[in-house]
Amino acid sequence: MTDFSNTRQQFHLPEGLVYLDGNSLGPMPKTALAAAKRVIADEWGEMLIGGWNKADWMSLPMRLGEKIGRLIGAPAGSVTTGDTLSIKVYQALASALELNPGRKTVLSDNGNFPTDLYMAEGLLKSLGEDYRLKVVDPEAVADHFDDSVAVVMLTEVDYRTGRMHDMAAITRKAHDAGAVMIWDLAHSAGAVPVDLTAANADFAVGCTYKYLNGGPGAPAFIYVRPDLADRVRPALSGWLGHEAPFAFDLDYRPGAGVERMRVGTPPIIQMSILEAALEVWDGVDMADIRARSIELSQRFIELVEAGTDKAVLASPRDPQARGSQVSFRFSEGYAAMQALIASNVVGDFRAPDIMRFGFCPLYNSVEEVEQAAGILCEIVETGAWDRPEFRKRQAVT
Repeated sequence: MTDFSNTRQQFHLPEGLVYLDGNSLGPMPKTALAAAKRVIADEWGEMLIGGWNKADWMSLPMRLGEKIGRLIGAPAGSVTTGDTLSIKVYQALASALELNPGRKTVLSDNGNFPTDLYMAEGLLKSLGEDYRLKVVDPEAVADHFDDSVAVVMLTEVDYRTGRMHDMAAITRKAHDAGAVMIWDLAHSAGAVPVDLTAANADFAVGCTYKYLNGGPGAPAFIYVRPDLADRVRPALSGWLGHEAPFAFDLDYRPGAGVERMRVGTPPIIQMSILEAALEVWDGVDMADIRARSIELSQRFIELVEAGTDKAVLASPRDPQARGSQVSFRFSEGYAAMQALIASNVVGDFRAPDIMRFGFCPLYNSVEEVEQAAGILCEIVETGAWDRPEFRKRQAVT
């Protein structure tokens, strides 16, 4: 069994703060500062450019990919890291479309994170007017598989409500319809058990600053199914995806396997922090994470619904149908969330009326969940949110 009291001790958590926003930005592992300092002072500072060889910076993207792969059911050598999630979405989608050249439609749903849809729109406009993005309700995705669909691109866990797709079932139906399958795991990796191999997913992408706690701006990852990895053409043919980057050839030759999906120079300092964060996962069983996540989220729902009827559950009631977050709708959700934050309970808000709460067993406790639910009910019931400072919109919600 995973010792969550031990994992909690590995994070810097400000005294008295109940942090339920790890689904947006995870807290800092205590080893992160030392890791960054080592790279800055001992490696960059003393080795300068020699760090690429002496400190083996160049292998970091694949080393981190191996650690992430263990958490998402990916075989060795099938995940690499670097760049941003938007870049990885673009790469996966461009490569997937080329694998299915006779079709022109990308199917997604309106629960997908908007940036995925933005990247798809931009790419499809570049490819020509006969390409189109078809966006449907999440529950209706499987009803829209037909012989025009080249790629199905979905986020497994809805960022707003936590509603979760059945990855294996949808992937199977997509393949039966002749489509290529891409999964965005931004709200899945480190939150719920994922098995890309068992699901037979073609591509997957995700970020590392949420449940993986890699810090703001932490690099994204991309997975390519091993039997496809030497076939896909990376549309963003960056120099570090080249077969021989330091040959400085003027023509591009893709590297072997998933390494061809590398693009630009890896952010070494940020990657060193991510490497420290991923060490927290050593010995952690994702089945234990899931069981504790359900325990925490169910307790939260129970207490909020017992304490107020003004906040309405927006997430699936069945814990097996949602990820590791719970959302409540409240007409003045933004102001209520600011009042919560002022009371040292941190969640976040998503327009138009959703208050989101992430549950991260690595560091969240039952006692914190009970405290947060009580404060939320008090704020909603008493109208404590109705103050000018809580209504003032900030740049980040």
